Amino acid sequence: MLLIHDITTDPSWNLAAEEYLLENFSESVFRLWRNADSIIVGRNQNAYAEIDTEWVAANGIPVVRRLSGGGAVFHDLGNVNFSFFESGISRQESNEMFRSYTKPILDALHSLGVEAYLEGRNDLVIDGKKFSGNAMCFSKDRVMQHGTLLFSASMNSLANALKERPEKFDGKAVKSHRSRVTNIAEHLSEKMDVVEFMDYLADYVGREYIPYRWSEEDLRSIESIAESKYRKDSWNFGASPKYALNKVKKFPAGLVEISFDVSSGKISALEIRGDFFFNKPVEEFCNLMCGIEHTPEKISGRLNEVAAGDYFCGISPEELTLLFF
Repeated sequence: MLLIHDITTDPSWNLAAEEYLLENFSESVFRLWRNADSIIVGRNQNAYAEIDTEWVAANGIPVVRRLSGGGAVFHDLGNVNFSFFESGISRQESNEMFRSYTKPILDALHSLGVEAYLEGRNDLVIDGKKFSGNAMCFSKDRVMQHGTLLFSASMNSLANALKERPEKFDGKAVKSHRSRVTNIAEHLSEKMDVVEFMDYLADYVGREYIPYRWSEEDLRSIESIAESKYRKDSWNFGASPKYALNKVKKFPAGLVEISFDVSSGKISALEIRGDFFFNKPVEEFCNLMCGIEHTPEKISGRLNEVAAGDYFCGISPEELTLLFF
């Protein structure tokens, strides 16, 4: 088993590294890593249904889609991520694998006096409060199982970033289940910071593993994957399953009700109603917006191109952009 202890905190790079280890390595690997502030959504989720768009935009939080399933999670430097990679694995063994791969983590926590345990299929908890969610992904006969470890994460940021808004979105995408959560640091008898905890895990879990340093070829390949995939809206947002959005907002200039479908990441069947004033028919506006990618950048750009103020008197393009999410 190889041990990779990464210090890079770029979420796009880190998820590219996960894909690289899954697709290009044959060796068994245990990896520890952290992300700077970011939201990581599951492979089959509607990204916009999982996040508070306004808060995320205001705080410059990147949203990145991972390969594995499961729900959306907020990452910051107080959260430690761990991954196991192994070849020659049958997909029928997946349920038992969650137990197998989380056991070394639980053993490490027990050695620190933390009474943590596995609950359900893939959650690690302390006193009934979740501190770790785990997900799995297969490629041919190779598996990647990775999980979060809330150590000293910002609970306020976690709560602000991930907000359920069921009245807005309707679709087949997998929705996150919100759980009571806790930080590991709160349950330690002796104080330890997140870097010390990460080092402890590397020493405890990886004590018999072989340390591995990325080669120059590895680094070039990972950066290429990050740039071509994990930094692209087409993957992070456009890969969402088909969904519909319905939203009503009262502006000083009038009420606007908007509804549309999104398929393959693009807007269709846009309808707008309300008691706002206009200089041009809103049907014309709807036609101009259909076919646009459902991302803040594309929506904002098109609104400025079409002089949206002619269709919505007294409502700014910035206000209209937020209405689409």
